[in-house]
Amino acid sequence: MRILVAEDDPRLLIQLGDALQGAGYAVDLADKGVDAEHLGREAAPDAVVLDLGLPGRDGLSVLRNWREQGLQMPVLILTARGSWQDKVHGIDAGADDYLAKPFQMEELLARVRALLRRSAGQAHPVITVGAVQLDTRSCTVSVGDRPLDLTSHEYRLLSVLMHHAGSVLSRTELSERLYEQDAERDSNTIDVFIGRLRRKLPEGFITTVRGLGFRIAAP
Repeated sequence: MRILVAEDDPRLLIQLGDALQGAGYAVDLADKGVDAEHLGREAAPDAVVLDLGLPGRDGLSVLRNWREQGLQMPVLILTARGSWQDKVHGIDAGADDYLAKPFQMEELLARVRALLRRSAGQAHPVITVGAVQLDTRSCTVSVGDRPLDLTSHEYRLLSVLMHHAGSVLSRTELSERLYEQDAERDSNTIDVFIGRLRRKLPEGFITTVRGLGFRIAAP
């Protein structure tokens, strides 16, 4: 899953990026409003962590522009302001959740997980499809009672597919969700990871839709 973080505090920006990458997400970083708005359009993030106090173009303006352009990714607003008026303005602009600074990183990660689940129509932190269970809290996967040993990229790829169970995802879409914005991408590596996952998962769990991509059956 791909997360965009827009924050003007350089230290907090790095901390957020490290925490989200450690949780298994591909992360894009922006410290200015214009850059954040551009990445929100071009990088196709699955969710956004957005600071209101961005320089050049504030977070509320960025968020309003996204929504006016029809972009529907879930957005978690960060701000040092704690008044109820700021929360109302953020929600009215199209935010899905709100977190005031200072905050615990564990709470932010939990809120991001919840946003991703809700946007995918999932209510429980453990996504279950057949015998396969993906725990979004611990970043672990099991088949029945048997835990699977997955690399970080295998976990990320399986997480994307299971969050979008029932949908066909192309190699390009999977590649975009697997790698950061400035990372070198090769959609052919998706086939390599799919092959590895298939050897570890039940037969037929990941299906190929000829000419379109890959799909996991809806739970």
